[in-house]
Amino acid sequence: MMKTIKDYYYHVYNRSLENMLLFDGGADYRHFLSLVKKYSQLYSITINVYCLIPNHYHFLLCQQTDITISKFLQSLNNAYVQGVNKKRKRRGTLYQGKPQYRVVEHEYYLMHLCRYIHLNPIKHNVIKDINHWKYSNYHERIGTRKGSLFEPDFIPVLFTDKKLYQEFVEDYIPVMKDFSMLKDYSLEE
Repeated sequence: MMKTIKDYYYHVYNRSLENMLLFDGGADYRHFLSLVKKYSQLYSITINVYCLIPNHYHFLLCQQTDITISKFLQSLNNAYVQGVNKKRKRRGTLYQGKPQYRVVEHEYYLMHLCRYIHLNPIKHNVIKDINHWKYSNYHERIGTRKGSLFEPDFIPVLFTDKKLYQEFVEDYIPVMKDFSMLKDYSLEE
């Protein structure tokens, strides 16, 4: 069980087993996000930044109570696996292992992590234009969409203006595209 501390930020991520599709179309993404909303409310987890792509997900979370993030993740992932297995007529896990997490202790890392998570679909060649990806809260962060998995008071400490955050993210796209040209040997992403 992951030991987590109340009011700290955590980068949480997990990848599908054998690079299979974790999310097979819009219905899977929407179902997963509805479960995220349900269980984040149940366990008092704040979703600050998230991005889902076909074979993995990333979250920047904050634990609001002494209930560990692992309870939230266990409930979320179990419910999602059961639903997907029923839909796909399969059995077993969808994930290569337990969700991984890292405590975010420095504001500098926090800023870059937000950008990294939002640009993940570009890094993995899922899309070419960040404005076309629906399965993250980037659009809420820059003010072009209203969503419910969004903490509006989170980034103002880092970026007092939504436009500044958008520039911070989009100015980094050429770098992410360069990363996507390299073979990814990391288990993290």
